[in-house]
Amino acid sequence: MSKQPLTVDPGLRFDLDDFAPDYTGKYDSAKSAKKETEKYLEALAELQEMLYAQGKKALLVVLQGMDTAGKDGVISHVMGAFNPQGVQASSFKVPSEEELAHDYLWRIHKVIPRRGLIGIFNRSHYEDVLVVRVAKLAPEEVWRKRYAQINHFERLLAESGVTIVKFFLYISKEEQAERLRERQQTPSKQWKFSPGDLKVREVWDDYMRAYEDALTECNTEYAPWYVIPSDRKWYRNLAASSVLVETMQGMDLEYPDPIPNIESYEIPD
Repeated sequence: MSKQPLTVDPGLRFDLDDFAPDYTGKYDSAKSAKKETEKYLEALAELQEMLYAQGKKALLVVLQGMDTAGKDGVISHVMGAFNPQGVQASSFKVPSEEELAHDYLWRIHKVIPRRGLIGIFNRSHYEDVLVVRVAKLAPEEVWRKRYAQINHFERLLAESGVTIVKFFLYISKEEQAERLRERQQTPSKQWKFSPGDLKVREVWDDYMRAYEDALTECNTEYAPWYVIPSDRKWYRNLAASSVLVETMQGMDLEYPDPIPNIESYEIPD
């Protein structure tokens, strides 16, 4: 297979038929990708230290995907390279009564990372054009307006010093079935199994169309979407870490200047 892109230019349509969820590039096993992945993770640790020390910018990582796609896995195996003191993770489930009393972006905006920190969203504001759309929780005239609203919101964040990178963890329906069976049959994973996941599988195609529209409508230069092939967990981690390194290298991060005449200070024995 020829090299598969992870994104498309803003303005072009995402067609998920152009992306293979089992794609692994030039790698044929976790072993063959291990060295490259470790290199990226080491780079992420250093880049985060510069981000934290500089204290002028923030990074927001948005993780979306169907159940079992690996959002928790990316947080553990990729974001695990970061010092937890500089990371703020947020998970978005069914809105609370208080959240429903505000606009749908209220709960998002209040947990945007401050300068110097990395924010990780396990699901996000995109639930309001995905679940809300497929489950018909709001009419089309409501959720369709949200694409533009989200773009304006993300532009505000970007112009305020927040670099945004968004990952759609793309798995096949067949791979999801295998992972659901594993959850069902593994005692230590059974707590993750929900009959609701099976209902979502019944409208899989509806979700894929909703994702294609969300990716297309909200793929901008200031908040790009990346489709991460996720049938192979090890390649998912490699691809996500490589994009993060490239993103952070483009943030003009650097250590702040030391205090004046730092070498003149005597350090007592």
